[in-house]
Amino acid sequence: MNSIIFYLSIFSLLFFSCTNNKVAISQENKTTETTNQDSSNFDKNDNEITSNTNEKKQIIIGAAQTEKYFDLIKNKRVGMIVNHTSVIYQENDSLHLVDFLLKNEINIQTIFAPEHGFRGTASAGETIKNGKDTKTGINIISLYGKNKKPTQEQLKNIDILVFDIQDVGARFYTYISTMHHCMEAAAEYNKQIIILDRPNPNGFYVDGCIREEKYKSFVGIHPIPIVHGLTVGELAKMIEGEKWLKNDKKEKILLGKNLKIVSCQNYSHKDKYDLLIAPSPNLPTQNSILLYPSLCLFEGTTMSVGRGTNFPFEVVGHPNFPKDDSTISFTPKPNEGAKYPPFENKLCYGIDYQTQKLESNFSLKPILEFYQIMKDKELESKKDNFFNSYFTDNYGLSPFICFINSSICC
Repeated sequence: MNSIIFYLSIFSLLFFSCTNNKVAISQENKTTETTNQDSSNFDKNDNEITSNTNEKKQIIIGAAQTEKYFDLIKNKRVGMIVNHTSVIYQENDSLHLVDFLLKNEINIQTIFAPEHGFRGTASAGETIKNGKDTKTGINIISLYGKNKKPTQEQLKNIDILVFDIQDVGARFYTYISTMHHCMEAAAEYNKQIIILDRPNPNGFYVDGCIREEKYKSFVGIHPIPIVHGLTVGELAKMIEGEKWLKNDKKEKILLGKNLKIVSCQNYSHKDKYDLLIAPSPNLPTQNSILLYPSLCLFEGTTMSVGRGTNFPFEVVGHPNFPKDDSTISFTPKPNEGAKYPPFENKLCYGIDYQTQKLESNFSLKPILEFYQIMKDKELESKKDNFFNSYFTDNYGLSPFICFINSSICC
């Protein structure tokens, strides 16, 4: 039996039954509690809150479970696959994992940085250069651009890799592609790799089409739904179990005992999980993270998703969008996360999703409605003028299939 079909079917049944759950996570290593509960009831010396039966156990991310991986990295030469989200919380204080490990005398040789860089400030698609971390002096190697996978030379002085990056649960979010390539390099060069798990803010449901093999790319490396519902640790298990890793000869390879996953404790997929740190420059709010799987599809069109504004992925617009049909106007300007935003310095009209909720967690409705409005107003006379090749090549979803599936996905 094909385990991917079985696995996704089980997740679908579980997640769809739980989408109305109103639970929110207040902090990544703080208590998980119902939204109407005062966090002051939490006893810091006890993993369980007993003052209210509706409150839940403390969520403990993988990085905070030091007893499960410290012995593996002590006296080893360590390579860290991390970015600005790799933070742990202890006694009301936050500390980057790199700084925490250095305080505990762990020998970190190299930092491997994903898209947006180690500090998370680079624009989407921007080439990241190798260098040194100004705070620690540790060498930084970029895994975005031409070098997406650690080379044998880059790993020659490393015994073990540690991956700890916050994902958002969308197939085309590239942190999981970086994890895949690092797992592949570890398998090829017989290195150990530890995946420190974190909850998925879009982990309470599964939706969207599965990527076809012919559309495989860095922004769609796995044949999984657009909203896959998995944590990075669970996805790492699937990658290993489905034998998706390949060497340079395109032969399937496995990590076996070289793969160690430190799963989250007390995390349930029915929980809504709010992030304290923006996972990338253009997902600055929890609402943008929830809208991202649906509105990111507009990146394969002529529309703007608000890059270069204070509300990226919470609006959609275009200079030619009818003013009478719009609920917001905005003018994209260069900023830290978007050096060259689409329609730079041009007034755009569009729809404001900052306070709106889509009819389903993932929906094709916004993109189909925008296409229809632009077509009806004869602002985009041909379909190809609205959709571009990026839509198909990177999302594995042709405009034709988008229309066919709209009754299912919207």
